[in-house]
Amino acid sequence: MEIFSNEINNYMDIILNFISDKPWFGLVAAIIAGAAAFCAATPTPKAGTWKSKVYKVVEFLALNFGQAKKEAEPADK
Repeated sequence: MEIFSNEINNYMDIILNFISDKPWFGLVAAIIAGAAAFCAATPTPKAGTWKSKVYKVVEFLALNFGQAKKEAEPADK
């Protein structure tokens, strides 16, 4: 079991070294977290509006695509 523990510690050291060597990593993580919080806290705008176009960009920054996206409300006709 100690070999497995040492292997995990080695991978954790590699990850921590990567994060600490890249000053931009914190900024990228903050952008993703902020965009995800914004998408979770706001309702999806109606399709076809300028707000929906901006919201699509924010969703992309939040890495919300595929099954993670909320359904947009249908536009009133």
